[in-house]
Amino acid sequence: MSDDFVLRTENLTKHYGGVHALEGANFELRRGEHVAIMGDNGAGKSTFVRQITGVEQRTNGRVWLYGEEVNFSGPLEAREHGVETVFQTLALADDLDVPDNLFLGRERTYANWLGPFRLLDYKAMRQSTLDALNRTGVKIPNIRNTIQNMSGGQRQCVAIARTATFHSKLTIMDEPTAALGVQETAQVENIIRTLKEEGEPLILISHNMRQVMDLVDRIVVFRRGRICANLKKEETNGEDVVAYITGAKTQPEYEDAA
Repeated sequence: MSDDFVLRTENLTKHYGGVHALEGANFELRRGEHVAIMGDNGAGKSTFVRQITGVEQRTNGRVWLYGEEVNFSGPLEAREHGVETVFQTLALADDLDVPDNLFLGRERTYANWLGPFRLLDYKAMRQSTLDALNRTGVKIPNIRNTIQNMSGGQRQCVAIARTATFHSKLTIMDEPTAALGVQETAQVENIIRTLKEEGEPLILISHNMRQVMDLVDRIVVFRRGRICANLKKEETNGEDVVAYITGAKTQPEYEDAA
């Protein structure tokens, strides 16, 4: 397999009993590439992400990350392999504050010579959180506030800041601006542009056509659980993408998805 590929899936499939939520998804992402996944509600976009990140176990198919075949047992293992994800459900711990959420599962400690009795370095995690929020442009008035006491927009920003804080091999964002206002959306888009400048590959799931056309290199369209189009951004426009999403058009190689 070419070293140029960050992620590759072959015949990725997920069935929930008799419901075929994802069927035969063959997907490729190259180094430094930003790809948008688009489709109507229920098209299989989030299901696809859940199979890649180990949130669910796939029914069939294979996944390679940087040439290594992987089958993650869960999101934590995916993160240990460098896959950072902003899930549509955010996956935040409501009873914890911002630093605890950013460092959940990778807490900083001191007195490590104590082994399992080592102490959490809250001061270092709080300072790193402030640095991360400043770097990403995310504004949280009080980082000691618990997530359950924050607005939907603030919660979304915390999830995005957590993903953008740690250097990753692959970043996945599932509808990252769905609950955000204009200012917060601009901040998220700037984060995505920064990832592009740093050469970090990204998968963006979005319904926002303007956002997709501004930010990505390629658009993959899902319909009824199957990929129905693979489009280079410079060779298409918004009307073409909508036609593929609605089923008015299908690329010849994906006729089965019509």
